Amino acid sequence: MKALSPTDALFLLGEDRRKPMHVAGLQLFRPPAGAGDDFISELWESALEFDVPEKPFNQRMVLRPTGWHRDDDPHFDIHHHFRHSALPKPGRIRELLALVSRLHGTHCDRSRPLWEESLIEGLNDGRFALYTKIHHSLVDGMAAMRLGHQALSPDPLELNRPPIWAQKRQPRKTTSSEVSSPAGNPVSSLVDNIKGGYRLLPAAGRGLRDIFRDVEHNTANARPFHAPVTMFNVPICSSRRFAAQSYSLDRMKKLAKSCGGTINDIALAVCSGALRDYLIANNALPDKPLIAMVPVSVRAADSPEDGNQVAAILVNLGTHIGDPGDRLRHIMESAQFAKNRLRSMSRLEQIAYTAATLGPTPLSMALGIDRVRPPFNLVISNVPGPKTSLYWNGAKLEEMYPLSIPYDGQAMNITLTSYEDQVGFGFTACRQAVPSLQRLLDYSETALADLETSLFERI
Repeated sequence: MKALSPTDALFLLGEDRRKPMHVAGLQLFRPPAGAGDDFISELWESALEFDVPEKPFNQRMVLRPTGWHRDDDPHFDIHHHFRHSALPKPGRIRELLALVSRLHGTHCDRSRPLWEESLIEGLNDGRFALYTKIHHSLVDGMAAMRLGHQALSPDPLELNRPPIWAQKRQPRKTTSSEVSSPAGNPVSSLVDNIKGGYRLLPAAGRGLRDIFRDVEHNTANARPFHAPVTMFNVPICSSRRFAAQSYSLDRMKKLAKSCGGTINDIALAVCSGALRDYLIANNALPDKPLIAMVPVSVRAADSPEDGNQVAAILVNLGTHIGDPGDRLRHIMESAQFAKNRLRSMSRLEQIAYTAATLGPTPLSMALGIDRVRPPFNLVISNVPGPKTSLYWNGAKLEEMYPLSIPYDGQAMNITLTSYEDQVGFGFTACRQAVPSLQRLLDYSETALADLETSLFERI
């Protein structure tokens, strides 16, 4: 039995009927040339043969006096977790996204390991889809992406590769600087936490100071609880809506090169432009610029550890600025300011700073403070994906999109991931609070085109 870290446990504590706390991925595959009508059924049957899962896919959550723990599920049932579905006619992407939206709004069964996967057929272009959701208490976005990659192969001829739940993990190499204690010994755990706390107090204190510090003199220096109230910062319902679209990575690289920025700067600018147009269309654009919380992975490249290893920065999106080029430069300045602050800390200090800065968020939501002074307006994540083609039993992965977590006060989430020469934008939102979500796809394309016009005309 393994104790959950405080960060991982928060995703269980923060979950209720309206707020499922799982992340997910949607993958679209093209069957290999010459595949028969029973190809997808054979995929389904072959995956079911892997009925002995690896950690953490075989572990359920158990509440003990010392907190939440993971324990092996003695009654694991692969048929509960891996499901086969078909789309209604005409089998458009519209029907697929409607099904995925519904699946994403349902909770994982807490009496079982907190993950599900659905194999979906019936797309009218001959493709099929795989929707995989995993509770955020088990993995962060980077770990989920890595697990998904391991279940696919760069070789189109490889068959019977173990699915995501049957992938063996390498044991983690611990170092002398890391502190561990028996999960069932709260005294030892308390002592260890106090020892670690002395190293983290300066970063935590800095985070708390940032909440109250005046920032009017430097609008690029985004701070928590300085965001305007928007239509996204409201209580949410239990229903979800998901919209997704891919854009050329080459287009974004050219823009980044022309302005001396990064692809992530361009992605934030595209999101900013789309959000600005969406809010204008809904007569809801605030005078003050929107603030985005941008997660930053602090996971080591070779770390097989489960759970969440994430820090965060706040970025001023410049939605009050009309010119796309000027807005991009404002975003770049804000992102650089925040990244420089984070780089001055160790990995543990980064996590402590983030926790101290954003830690009061649940309390502010419970007290309704977020409806007057939101800590930020939305989360925008960018999770790097594979750069080369991947296959599942010969079927080529053509598109992939991430789905994330709306919650009270944060009715909209945007998560991006790259694959080959594309960047997939995934918009996950509360169905009630964010109407006509699909319009953000058009606004995103317009924002990207406006950036090209603004930047390239000045060269």
